[in-house]
This record gives sequence, C-alpha cells and structure tokens, in this order.
Amino acid sequence: MLDGNLIAIKSYNFAFNIIELYKFLSESKKEYILSKQLLRCGTSVGANIQEAQAGINKKDFIAKMSIAAKEALETRYWINLLIDSGYISKDKQKTKYILEKIESIIKILTKIIKTSQKEKNE
Repeated sequence: MLDGNLIAIKSYNFAFNIIELYKFLSESKKEYILSKQLLRCGTSVGANIQEAQAGINKKDFIAKMSIAAKEALETRYWINLLIDSGYISKDKQKTKYILEKIESIIKILTKIIKTSQKEKNE
C-alpha cells in the first residue's frame, strides 16, 4: 500500500501517534472535543496523500496534496492548542516527537506541492 513512498509512510506512522494521543486524552478523561478534532485532521493527512497518489492528472495530485498540507497545518494548530491549554505538556518526549513529525510532514508536503506546480507549469 505505501510502497516505500516517504511521505505516505511518514503520514501513516504519524496517524498512529495521533491515535495514541487521542486514546490517552480520552482515557484520562482530560479532554474530548479538542482531541476529537486532532484525531480527525491528524489521520486525514495520510488519507489525502493516498488519494493524491491515485490522482488522475497533475492538477488533481496537487489539489489532494494541498488538502493534505492544510490538514497537517490544522493538526499542528490543535496540538499547539492542547499544549497551550495545559492538556498535554510541551516538555514531554512524546509531545516533542509528535511536533517534530508534523513539522517534517508539513515541510515535505510543501516541497512536493511546489515542485509539482513547477513541473505542471513547465
């Protein structure tokens, strides 16, 4: 399914991290509404990347990758909101790891989109 595609693998593994964080927050009865939003957008990044892989043309590919990038940005927003509201600690190793992973995904998606747009316009 992922066939060695770096961004597909990273986003799939990231989705597992988000699921674990969601389980922690809901099991500890700490938070539900914000973590549900995080679960939705954090797992949809990879789903949109998978859809992009099946794009019928370059324009469709760019559109789906752009949606994945928007979901990644939203995911970062919810993580930071959970940190700033005190539901999760920014100093915990797991939180640092998740923040590093989403930043990496955002950078890769941005590069893919820019490169694809350049190729499309050539």
